[in-house]
Amino acid sequence: MPKVVVLRYGHRAVRDYRVTSHCCLVARAFGAEKIVITGETDKSIAESVESVVKKWGGNFKVEFEEKWEKVVEEYKKKGFFVVHLTMYGLPLEKKIEKIREKRKILVIIGSQKVEGAVYQKSDLNISITQQPHSEIAALAVSLDWIFQGKELGKRFKGAKIKVEPAEKGKKVLKG
Repeated sequence: MPKVVVLRYGHRAVRDYRVTSHCCLVARAFGAEKIVITGETDKSIAESVESVVKKWGGNFKVEFEEKWEKVVEEYKKKGFFVVHLTMYGLPLEKKIEKIREKRKILVIIGSQKVEGAVYQKSDLNISITQQPHSEIAALAVSLDWIFQGKELGKRFKGAKIKVEPAEKGKKVLKG
């Protein structure tokens, strides 16, 4: 399985809080090990995700960095393949094999308008669809395709809460 890190580009605390929080939750649940958020630092997101990790398990991390360029440069030096999710990119289904070949992947998802340099510095610009859609949906679909659905049944180490699948109703196990 590849190592996946997500870069959330251009977070604005007041405007993007819920969407960025949901990006963090999707990144964690769908197999990424970390999200790096650029733009405004918003410690409440980190605290919220840390609370989820304490209850639901795993080792997922949230980090903040001022400049996206620094993050991309750092990860490229570490051997990461940079995939930018954009509706203007090449179709995921046509490039998924090339992405899956990589052992380390940095997935970039936008917030505010993405500057042209992001498209240039990425190894691949990938679209989930060529229609307007949410970065949350794009992230979930791309991670699912990268991990070939294996992340869907994942159990996290250290979980204090677990869901027992039920056809009707809810069953939560604690402990």
